[in-house]
This record gives sequence, C-alpha cells and structure tokens, in this order.
Amino acid sequence: MLLWSGIALLLGGLLSFTVDRRVVHFLHAVVDRRMEIAIWRTTDWAKGAHWLILSILAYGVSWAGTRLLGPSDILRDMRLSSLAFLISLGTGSIILHTLKTLLGRRRPRDELELGLYGFQPFRMNFKSDSFPSGHALTIFCAAVILSGTVPALTPIWFAIALYLAMTRALLNAHFLSDVFIGSGIGLLTARQIIIWLFPSLTQPWF
Repeated sequence: MLLWSGIALLLGGLLSFTVDRRVVHFLHAVVDRRMEIAIWRTTDWAKGAHWLILSILAYGVSWAGTRLLGPSDILRDMRLSSLAFLISLGTGSIILHTLKTLLGRRRPRDELELGLYGFQPFRMNFKSDSFPSGHALTIFCAAVILSGTVPALTPIWFAIALYLAMTRALLNAHFLSDVFIGSGIGLLTARQIIIWLFPSLTQPWF
C-alpha cells in the first residue's frame, strides 16, 4: 500500500505542475490573515530540525533506559524507530537537497510579488530552493516510521502528515507540486529504509 501511495504522490506532483501557478494565486486570495496565523502555528511541526532533535533524544532515552532498567520491547522499538528515522531523513535529505540545488525552482513569493516563475537549473542559487518541500519530506518520513512502530494509529499519523505537508502550499511557502513530490520522496525513502534495514518494524501492508 505504501509503495503505491508513494508513487501516487509523485504522479500527483508531476500533474500539479500544470496548475501550480493558478493554485498559488487561488490560495493567496482565499487564505485570509486570520487563517494564515493559525496555520503558521502548526506548519513548523514538520520542520526537519525539530524531528532530528526529537529522534536523537528518543535514542538517548532508549539507550540510557536499557542500561538502567534492562532491555524491553518499548525501549527497543524506540531505539530502532529513532535510528530508522535518522537514516531515512538523512537519505531523503540528500535526494531533496540535490534536487533543490540542481533545479533551482523559484518560490511562490517570486510569482506573487515579482511575477517570476520557473526553474534556474545548475545556477546554484540557494534562494531558489522551492522544489521539493523539506517539511513534507520530513513529516512523511516520520509518518512511515510511526506507522511501523504503532500501526494501530496509522490513519492518524498520515492524516497529520498530510495536513502539515499541505500547510506549506496553504502558506504559499511551496507550490503544490513541491509538496506532493517531497511527500512522495519521504514516504518511499522511509519505506525502503525500514524494509531493508529494520525488518522488525515492517508491516505486511508496507
């Protein structure tokens, strides 16, 4: 299921290129200041640095807990999940930042404020880094790892991931295609890392 979901996100991202500019202007018109402030309060819950710190802390707690209290399933799962997330985020980030640097896509603010749109490939302009979305990649990596650890809450993990990823488009921080492609990369990367390196976290529907 996750494989096809990831492929669907990537295809959705490719199709979104045809409507990206229209969606940006539509969202800019319908998202009022009040709604924007509310969305800003949650969007950075998907920020990579926050999840990186959280996963390192979780690994430290599991390591210390195992030595103080002895091994347990909960501490083992915490350790494996933390490692799986760190490796997934690292791998996904290499893909993401390579695409960002090589393709150099302008941000939606350039479209809204300057009427400038498109890619600046191979120019290494670090301000043109819209594609793909790092927040979307991070939160979908987290959703996959959490689904492997606590599968009963899978619908909740992915509902949260989808909302947080979409906040990037709602705030015009990213184009819709940036969000879908970033989400797809995050989902597929985390899925493969779990299957290859952490089989105990793999669910049958992965």
